[in-house]
Amino acid sequence: MNDLSSFRKSYEKSTLSDLLKNETPFTIFNEWFNDAINDDLIVEPNAMTLSTASQTNKPRNRVVLLKKFDEDGFVFFSNYNSSKGEDIAFNPNVCLSFFWPSQERQIIIQGSAKKIPSKESDDYFYSRPIESQLGAIVSNQSSVIPNREFLEEKFIKLKKSTKIKRPDFWGGYLVNPLRFEFWQGRKNRLHDRIEFIFENSLWKNNRLSP
Repeated sequence: MNDLSSFRKSYEKSTLSDLLKNETPFTIFNEWFNDAINDDLIVEPNAMTLSTASQTNKPRNRVVLLKKFDEDGFVFFSNYNSSKGEDIAFNPNVCLSFFWPSQERQIIIQGSAKKIPSKESDDYFYSRPIESQLGAIVSNQSSVIPNREFLEEKFIKLKKSTKIKRPDFWGGYLVNPLRFEFWQGRKNRLHDRIEFIFENSLWKNNRLSP
C-alpha cells in the first residue's frame, strides 16, 4: 500500500467570519464564484462534482459543468438517458460540490434536480458550437460501444447532415438547493464551516465543527 501520510498542507489564506451568517447563501456563492473566476490558477471554476444514487443505492460521482445559476438553483446539461439521468429519474436528490484548491475553499450543495423547460434546453443547445451539438447527438452516453472508430464514424456521418435538431434525450437540469455548506481551510485543521438549511421557507444557518 502506498503511504501518503506525509502529504500535508497548511491552509492559511482566509477565514469565515460569523458575519457571513447575515448574508444569503446565494450571495456568498456568487462572491466565492467570482473569486474563483478571477483566480488564474483555476482553469474551470464552473466544474462541479455531481453525486447521485443508483436504483441499487450505490453512490455515483462525476464532474459536470455549471452553466447557469440564480436564486432558483443551479443548471447543468446532460443526456437524460445517461447513468446520471437514470439516477435522477429514480431519485432526484443530488449533491453538488465545488473545490477550488488555490482558494482553499469548498462548497457543498444538496438539493433536488428536475428537468428545465424544453425552450431553455433549446436555447442553450443551439448556442453551442456545431461540433458540440453533433457530439451530444452522436453519444448515447454511458452505453457500451465497440471501439473509438464507431463513435467517430457516427460523428462524420452526422456532420454531413443539413439539419441539426436537439434530441429529446438531451437537455438541462435545475438543482433546487435545500442546503449549502461553505468550507474555508484554516491552520491546524481548525477549518471554518458554515451551513445554511432551508426550513419553513427560511434559510437557517449554523457554524459547524471542523
